Amino acid sequence: MAFRAMTAPVEIVMSGFPPLAAMLGVPGAPRGLVIFAHGSGSGRLSPRNNHVAARLREAGLATLLLDLLTPQEEADRRNVFDIGLLASRLLRAADWAALDPRTAGLRPCYFGASTGAGAALRAAAYDRRIAAVVSRGGRPDLAGAEALARVRAPTLLLVGGLDTAVIGLNEQARDTMKCQSEMVIVPGAGHLFEEPGTLDLVVDLTRGWFLRHLGVQT
Repeated sequence: MAFRAMTAPVEIVMSGFPPLAAMLGVPGAPRGLVIFAHGSGSGRLSPRNNHVAARLREAGLATLLLDLLTPQEEADRRNVFDIGLLASRLLRAADWAALDPRTAGLRPCYFGASTGAGAALRAAAYDRRIAAVVSRGGRPDLAGAEALARVRAPTLLLVGGLDTAVIGLNEQARDTMKCQSEMVIVPGAGHLFEEPGTLDLVVDLTRGWFLRHLGVQT
């Protein structure tokens, strides 16, 4: 796959209440947009998600990494696990992207990690614009059974082989979903995919899933 000329991602502030800080990266001739839903205690500066985002931009996908909560909201730990609140922020991001000249016309996808995966699936359940969803070490079960059954976006669940507590939760979520879904267990990977080579495998699987369901020939 040819690498694309890149410009550095730019810091933006997403309007609305409250304003949300984000990083937007748009390659030349973008093929779609990936909106990142971070897990608890993480945000737009997450090194793992930024690594994934950089590789996706090389494949021609625009990326939007945003803080789903303000610093003041994060101080209340209840907000970190408020899936409804987090999902509403993702919906705001999709609405914002549909209007911004840099991303208007790009079909959005969600990439969710940890609790962010539950929020991404909750948001996708009520938004037919979403082309595809990928969960990395996620808690898709937190979306709730009703939302999972409503999701229509093709969904890929990536789970570390060493993350035994989460494997079963992902299996249950997959069995509840009625959309096209796949679950891949990455051998030798823990919850954060810090082991050598495991995050690069996540990138390869994620890139292929998004491009395929955006209708891009690779």
